[in-house]
Amino acid sequence: MQSIFGTDGIRGKFNEEITYSLAYKVGYSLGSNLENNNPILIGRDTRISGDILLQAITKGITASGKKFINLGICPTPAIPFLIKQEKLSSGIMISASHNPPEYNGLKIFDHNGQKIAKNSENKIQKSIEEFNQDISAPTKIVSLEKSQELMDIYIKSLIQTMGGENLSGMKIILDTCYGSATTCAKKIFRDLGANVRVINNSKNGLKINMNCGSTNLEPLKKALKENAADMGFSFDGDADRVIGLDSKGNVLDGDHILFLWGRELMEQKTLTNNLLISTQMANLGFEKAWNKIGGILYRTNVGDKYVHDAIKENGAVLGGEQSGHILSNINNFSGDGILTALQISKYCKKKNITLNDWLKSSFDPFPQKLTNVSLGLNINKINPKTKILIDQIIDNFQGIYSHNCRIYIRPSGTEPLIRVLVEAKNDKEVNSLSKEITNKLLFEINKIMN
Repeated sequence: MQSIFGTDGIRGKFNEEITYSLAYKVGYSLGSNLENNNPILIGRDTRISGDILLQAITKGITASGKKFINLGICPTPAIPFLIKQEKLSSGIMISASHNPPEYNGLKIFDHNGQKIAKNSENKIQKSIEEFNQDISAPTKIVSLEKSQELMDIYIKSLIQTMGGENLSGMKIILDTCYGSATTCAKKIFRDLGANVRVINNSKNGLKINMNCGSTNLEPLKKALKENAADMGFSFDGDADRVIGLDSKGNVLDGDHILFLWGRELMEQKTLTNNLLISTQMANLGFEKAWNKIGGILYRTNVGDKYVHDAIKENGAVLGGEQSGHILSNINNFSGDGILTALQISKYCKKKNITLNDWLKSSFDPFPQKLTNVSLGLNINKINPKTKILIDQIIDNFQGIYSHNCRIYIRPSGTEPLIRVLVEAKNDKEVNSLSKEITNKLLFEINKIMN
């Protein structure tokens, strides 16, 4: 059996890769491998399949002899925060993050609120492989009691990160993406005094991430235009990512967030070694501008767990991804889109500056283009020999083209795609090289796959 774990837990289409039986076995295996008898915390996003997977996991946990607490629909970062705060044994978030509604996934956290390490993944994988029977889904879903008390503790913790600063006088629009942020984003910003308008704010698992949220900024741009707001923030399905827009519709992505937030910490002399951690996707313009003001940018492979590992290894206090997944020491390095949006808003208020003006003081990005090449199959399902050949093709392409531009090619850890990032000094060069590389890459992959 190939590993069920990808770059961010277990993920796939519901009733294909992610089944009731698998979720039950994950719950049972996690419970069986825990020495700590404290409860396991479970949360989910709004996906329709979340309910049945919640039933499966909790039944598996109960069968293992352990107890659970159901947090219900919540942002992913609520799980690691509350594990640590309430000294729970571990946690599972049922979510496929920014993926479409038909996907779902399981993100597993240890007793420290960190994504589980490889050895823990291996133990769970082994237990699942030894569990040699399928578990049938029940015909009836039983309603499980939710802990509003714990959810309130998480909400209060986000407000406390403001250090007493309020957002009165600020007009802010939030796109909660029909997902996890619908549970609390509006309340938090409103309680802090902001004039808030929220779009896509119903808990609708059929619409989660569909033409909205951090992967599609058009609804937020439209709302900003119609409402003359100071800024807007767009979350992904489980609210661990955020992308901002200023009043003119200019994009504040993860690179700009890291640059601006990092510069504030640098000026406060609280940024260890003037170091930021990001990934191979980070814009070259960001790196050059950061270096120019005396900063160091350390790049990792794509994935928040790689960023997290590098933060710990280097003693850094801030890191993240261009996609808007930001990790800071404020909350033990758990990516939290709502927390990030609050910090950006707080800096604007304290500095008495509009986000538009603050963003103007950021870097000029190099043109970038990200293209997806379809594999037909998730990389984890491709036989090892074919995978080696694909890796060799990727290495060859990166070697051939690297003198003309910055190129980064990687198989997606969550979807049946290869992602091709091309970055160069002008748009014409980027578009030309991107088209050439993706066409040739598709041709070579089709040769070995067919």
